[in-house]
Amino acid sequence: MAEIGTASLTIAELREFASFSACEQRYIRRSLDIGLGRQDALRVWARNAPETLSIREQYAIYAELDALRGAVPGENGFDHLEEFIGKLIRIAAFDLAQERLSTFSAFRFLYERLLGPEVRPFLPSAFCGAAALPQIRPEKRKHLLQSISEAAATAPGWSLKAPSFYPEWVEKEAA
Repeated sequence: MAEIGTASLTIAELREFASFSACEQRYIRRSLDIGLGRQDALRVWARNAPETLSIREQYAIYAELDALRGAVPGENGFDHLEEFIGKLIRIAAFDLAQERLSTFSAFRFLYERLLGPEVRPFLPSAFCGAAALPQIRPEKRKHLLQSISEAAATAPGWSLKAPSFYPEWVEKEAA
């Protein structure tokens, strides 16, 4: 029975990923390569000089992820909250400023995989905090903030079940 539940979860994650735009899918896969150290993102993802620069900046920003993974505060306490949420908002602001993630769903999908399921309770506040910063263009800011549902923003609880689908680059076969 547990296998059926895992298969259902994986299918739901595949469907959710398929619902994202091609740009969001590409950015999520690239970000997972950088954030999880899966492969050389410059070799795989850089198509031009601006993208090369963006990937280099992302490597530098994502260097904080290791420290965040071990520092997720409890939901009820305030110890170390400012340090954790401040770093999380800074990384999230970088990702949102790239203008390749256009919804809370895509953001949540990425960050659950980058930081693990225990980060879920903090994602709505990090997303809203980052999206509201002046570093995000006003029209983009409005769209991002409107993308988070009331249910996501006010969820009474969050699953600790780890994601099972981690999208990766797929090499095209030569014809």
